[in-house]
Amino acid sequence: MNEIQELRGVVAELSRKVRALEDQAEIAQLVAQYGPAVDSGSGEAAADLWTDDGAFDVVGHFRMQGHEDISGMVHGDGHQHLIRNGCAHVLTVPHIEVDGDRATGRNYALNIRWDPEADRFRVARVSANAWRWKRTAQGWRVVERVNANLDGSPEHRRLLAPPADRASD
Repeated sequence: MNEIQELRGVVAELSRKVRALEDQAEIAQLVAQYGPAVDSGSGEAAADLWTDDGAFDVVGHFRMQGHEDISGMVHGDGHQHLIRNGCAHVLTVPHIEVDGDRATGRNYALNIRWDPEADRFRVARVSANAWRWKRTAQGWRVVERVNANLDGSPEHRRLLAPPADRASD
């Protein structure tokens, strides 16, 4: 192999690695935008994180499909009550596995609420999340987020398992 071929190989490998890092960073930023969007009451900004027909399943509570449902949840009375009383949706950095123009991931979400009687915050909910993302013309977007309370249920804990382990159950 001559030096030019070797250099081309190095450049191709570096390009592949840079693309992978860019994908990981963009998806992580997408997830990081969720909490501030919903906690500020910006339903459209929250909904825009999803594909047009994307789904958000809050297991045991409700399932939203599409931008209108997701935006409507943020603008709804229940969510507005939470944020008026002091609430933070805190998502941990997701573990992300990219496969071309698709990706999967998992992380934790904490719902932290202000308790005025105790003059402190309390963790009201800890949940597992399983994500599916895809690359669109607008960048990476959420195809599906499944969010389930970590209440001891094996099926909810399973959301945190690597995708290969979840598929074998």
